[in-house]
Amino acid sequence: MSVFVLIEQFNGRAAPVSWEALGAAQQLAEAVGGPVTAVVFGHNVGDMAQAAFAHGADDVLLADHATLASYRLEPYAALLAGLVEAHKPRVVVAGATTRGRDVLGSAAFDVGAGLLADVTALDVADGAIQATRPVYAGKLLSTEVSAADVTFITVRARAFQAPEPDPGRRAEPVTVSPVLSEDEIVTKEARFEGAAGGVSLTDAAIIVSGGRAVGSPEGFAPLHALADVLGAAVGATRAAVDAGYIPYAHQVGQTGKVVSPDLYIACGISGAIQHQAGMRTAKVIVAINKDPDAPIFKLARYGIVGDLFEIVPALTQAFRAKLGR
Repeated sequence: MSVFVLIEQFNGRAAPVSWEALGAAQQLAEAVGGPVTAVVFGHNVGDMAQAAFAHGADDVLLADHATLASYRLEPYAALLAGLVEAHKPRVVVAGATTRGRDVLGSAAFDVGAGLLADVTALDVADGAIQATRPVYAGKLLSTEVSAADVTFITVRARAFQAPEPDPGRRAEPVTVSPVLSEDEIVTKEARFEGAAGGVSLTDAAIIVSGGRAVGSPEGFAPLHALADVLGAAVGATRAAVDAGYIPYAHQVGQTGKVVSPDLYIACGISGAIQHQAGMRTAKVIVAINKDPDAPIFKLARYGIVGDLFEIVPALTQAFRAKLGR
C-alpha cells in the first residue's frame, strides 16, 4: 500500500511542485496506511535522493545513470512502469508539469492504470481515492473517484503544502537500474537552450500579468518593474502574446500555463474565459482596468478602475518604499 512520488529535477535541482507532490503523497499514505517512496531519475543525483529523505520520504528508489541525464520520455516512462509493476504501489503522484503529465500518462498506459490529472485536493473514502480537479475552464470543480489497484495522479502546482525539510534526516536509497539501453532509446538530444533568467510562472507566489491593453512590447516595462520589486513573475494573455508584445513562455490561460499564485495582478486584462482558465485558482486577484464592466472584476478580490500606466508605476513606487527596494 505504498505511495510513489516522482521527484522531477533539472541539473540537480528539484521542481518545487515535486515537494508539493510529496506532501500530497504523505496525505494519501496516512489514509491508506503505507510508506511514501520517492522515485528519483537522473545522473549524478545522489544529493536529490537525500533531499527527498529530508522532505519526509520513507524510502527512495534512485536510478542514477547517463541514459537518464536528460529527460526523454522513453527511458523515464519505461523505468517508472517497470518499478510500478515490481513494487505494486497503491498510488503514483507527480507534479502536473509538462514532464509529469508526459511520464505518468505514458506509464499509466503501459501498466493499464487510470490517471487523475491536474488535481487540487485529495481524500480517501472507503478505500477509494477521491480527487478534486477543475473542469470547464475552471468554472466547476469535479470530484472523481478511483478504486483501481494503482492510481496515477498529477497535482497542480501550489495546490498542496510542501513538507518542511529536515536536513538531518538521511538514509540510504535503494539503487535501481534503467530498463532501456542507449541503443534502445529512439529520442536523442542534439542540444539544449534554456530560457534566460526570470521567475518561473508555475512556481511564482506573485504574478504581474498584462493583456492587450498594454499596447506594445515597451508597454510591459512598467509590469516588469513592478514584478522586480515584488520578486514576481510576469505573465500575459494570449492576445498580448499573439500581438508580439511578449514571448509565449509568459502566456497564462487555457492554451498557456495554468498558475495558482498567492497574488495575481491583472493589468489591462478583460478576463476572457480562456484566460480565467489559467489563473482563477489564484488566492488573491487584483484587477486594474479602465472598463468598470470588464469580466475580470467579477473574479477579482480587489479592483482598480483606471489607466494601468498610471496605477502600476504608482504601485511600484509604493511597494519600493514599503519594502525598501
